[in-house]
Amino acid sequence: MNVQQKPPFKAGDYKSDLTPVWCPGCGDFHVLLSVTKALAELGTPPEDIAVISGIGCSSRIPAYTNCYGFHGVHGRSLALGAGLKVARPDLTVMVMSGDGDGFSIGGNHFLHACRRNVDMTYIVMDNRVYGMTKGQPSPTTEPDWDSALSPGGTGLSPFHPLVIALASGANFVAREFSGDIKGTTRTIIEAVRHPGFSFVEILSPCVTFRPDERAWKTQTHPAAVDATDDPARAARRIMTDDGFNVGVLYRGKRKAYETHVEDSVADLTILEEEFAV
Repeated sequence: MNVQQKPPFKAGDYKSDLTPVWCPGCGDFHVLLSVTKALAELGTPPEDIAVISGIGCSSRIPAYTNCYGFHGVHGRSLALGAGLKVARPDLTVMVMSGDGDGFSIGGNHFLHACRRNVDMTYIVMDNRVYGMTKGQPSPTTEPDWDSALSPGGTGLSPFHPLVIALASGANFVAREFSGDIKGTTRTIIEAVRHPGFSFVEILSPCVTFRPDERAWKTQTHPAAVDATDDPARAARRIMTDDGFNVGVLYRGKRKAYETHVEDSVADLTILEEEFAV
């Protein structure tokens, strides 16, 4: 009789002692749970994982994990994550962001992280609003969303992260809904295992400034078409997307960026000689 071996870690092994300060009902609670469950399933020791973030509600996640973490400046999380992965390719690097942090001030880093294809996972909690700074429209906000800070809406075409990720060269593209913990956990596991730059957009409702997003629970649905490794087919699929298809959309075959790490210089006198006048 075969006895199923228990995984070496539990989700709780990846959680810190800090209590999240998100608003009650925030979708980021579920994202944190999905991330820790995924890490437990992957079985990677916490000390071999680095969680990097920028600024925003979602970017608090490193403090709530029991892994190595770095809470960086606004929009620069991908640059930090890429630098760390290139210097320490033995680490599992996960970068956490929000739609404002990742697609506005961090938009240029997003494009080039996809292009460089460094082997790391980028998770963006998209609530289509700046939640930490009291409800301004974000790059993904609908053009007609009416609020006290943008009466009548911005009238601007929203940023489409999945299209941008695919066009820029991301090797894995997916979308999930934070309330679907099982599906989100499964996709994060696959994203971490897939070589190269993996991008997962997670629709994560902001119940404080966007209470209308509670309806996402009934609006999200599995994509009608299976994932593809053909960029052209993936592009057609994403461009006709209603914004609520969830699951893996694209699995690329690009070779991940190769890192060449040389032995560090331990003797400071060697460095001093190089700068001698």
